[in-house]
Amino acid sequence: SEVGDADILVAPALTPGWAPFLMRFSGVAADLGGVLSHGSIVARELGIPAVTGLGKVTSVVKTGDQVAVDGARGTLRILNRM
Repeated sequence: SEVGDADILVAPALTPGWAPFLMRFSGVAADLGGVLSHGSIVARELGIPAVTGLGKVTSVVKTGDQVAVDGARGTLRILNRM
């Protein structure tokens, strides 16, 4: 399926391999990482909210769930479960 403008990437880690694709997402969240991790820095440069170091976000958020990423607060909220 295609990535839409409002899609959030939820991944175990934001490794350098994700960098060329981050601009397609409206936000990113990851199990691992911190404010100085590669994915966080690239997301900031692109103006995309990013929250990393969430622990088990990949086992909690499922494909199709509607979520909100607040990069300033470091939070991810599940708005609607699919």
